[in-house]
Amino acid sequence: MTGKSSEFARLVPLARLGSEPFNQHIAASEAERAALARRFELVSLDRLEADVQLLQEAAGTVLLSAAFKAEFAQECIVTLDPVAGSVSECFELRYGPAEAEEETPAGDDDPAFEPLSGEAIDIGEAVAQEFALALPPFPRAVDATVEAGALEPPGEGPFASLAKLSRREPQ
Repeated sequence: MTGKSSEFARLVPLARLGSEPFNQHIAASEAERAALARRFELVSLDRLEADVQLLQEAAGTVLLSAAFKAEFAQECIVTLDPVAGSVSECFELRYGPAEAEEETPAGDDDPAFEPLSGEAIDIGEAVAQEFALALPPFPRAVDATVEAGALEPPGEGPFASLAKLSRREPQ
C-alpha cells in the first residue's frame, strides 16, 4: 500500500500475534462499501465480509489465511445495465521482512509474499485487493446482445482501399 489510507483498513499490530493463531471476522460498513465501489468502479457493493486468520511462523513470517464473501453489481459491458454478482473465495498471503522473500519457498502452491512495512498488517486491504482480483473482468447481462448492424460489413473497413489496390491489374 502507498501512503494513502485504505477504504477498508483493519490494522492488526504485529505485537498482538503470539504462538496461537489470531482470528478475526471483518465486515465493511456502508460507507466503506460505497468507497470500495467507487475504487473498483462498481455500481454497488452490498456486502463484503471475511474471516481472517494470522499465524506467526517459525521463520519470522506471518501467514494470512482468509475466506471472503461479497455481493455487488457491475455495469454490463454491452448495455451498461447493472449486473448482479457474488463471489466467495479463499486466499493466503505470507508477510515478512523484504529479505525473507528470498528464503521463502516460491512454488505454485505457495502463498504470494508481501513485504512487511510498518508494525501492522492491514487485513482489510488484503481482502479488498483479493476481492478486486476475483471480480468478473467483463460482466455481461444474460440477455445482452450486440446487434449485427453495429459491426462493419466486410470490405468496408480501413484496409478496404489497400485490398483494392493489391487486386489491380498492372498496366
